[in-house]
Amino acid sequence: MTGPAGVSAIVLGELGVGGVVLLWLTPLWNEVRRGFFKLTGLIVAVSAASAWGAAEAGLIEGSEAGRWSAWLSASLAGVSLASVILLFARRDQIARIVGFASIPVSVALLAAMAGTSEGSSFVALLQLLAGALFLGAVLDGLLLGHWYLTDRRLTRTPINRFATLLIAAVVLEAAAVIAGGFGPTTGGSDTINPLLTAAGLAPWIALGMVGTTALIAVLIRAALRGERASAVQAATGFFYLAVITAVTAEFAAKVRFLP
Repeated sequence: MTGPAGVSAIVLGELGVGGVVLLWLTPLWNEVRRGFFKLTGLIVAVSAASAWGAAEAGLIEGSEAGRWSAWLSASLAGVSLASVILLFARRDQIARIVGFASIPVSVALLAAMAGTSEGSSFVALLQLLAGALFLGAVLDGLLLGHWYLTDRRLTRTPINRFATLLIAAVVLEAAAVIAGGFGPTTGGSDTINPLLTAAGLAPWIALGMVGTTALIAVLIRAALRGERASAVQAATGFFYLAVITAVTAEFAAKVRFLP
C-alpha cells in the first residue's frame, strides 16, 4: 500500500483492531449492558470496512501483504458485524464466541499491514500494536464515558481502567514514534499533507500530539477522582480531545511507515 489511501488504511485498521481487542479482552462483558457491545461493534465494523476500502485504493500491484491487509480488514468488518447481529438476535454466548474470534483476525491484520512497511516487519508490527492500543483506548474510553448516561448504576471501575490503559498506551506510542526515526519523509505517502511531510516534521508533530494526549490522560484521571456524576462527564469531554490528538498523532507517525 502507498499514498494517502495507504496511510488511512493503516490508521483505520489500527482503530478497528484496538477497539475490538480492548472490547473483548477486558472484563466489560460482566460490567456493562450488551448494548455497549452493539455500539462498539458497529463502530469497529465501520472502521474495518473503511480500512478495507482505503487498502484497496492504495494497493500496490503485486503486493501480497497489501492484498492480505485488504482481505483481513474486510474479514474483521464481517466478524464484528456478525457478533453485533447475534447480539441483536439475543444469542449472547455465540456472539461472545464470535467476538473473541475477531482477536486472531485482528492480530493477523496487523501482521499483514506490518509487511507493507518499507522497514523491518518486526519493528513495524510493534509500532502497529502500540498504535492499535493507543487508538483503541481512546475510542472505547470515549464510548464508555457516554455509556454512563444510559447506565447510572455502572461503577467507576471500567472507565478508571481505560484511563489507566490510555496512560500505558501513551508510553508505548511514544516509544513507537521514536522507533520510526526522524528522517525526512519519502515515497508515495509524502503527498498526504504538506505540513506533515515538510522538513521531516511528521515525527515531531506525532510526538507533540502524543505528549498532548498524555496530558489529557492525566486530566482524565484527575477528573475521575471527583465523587459526583459530573466527574465522568468531564472525563468523557477529555476523551473527546484525546480522540482528536491520538488520531492526529497516528496519521503523522504513519506518513513515514509506507514506501
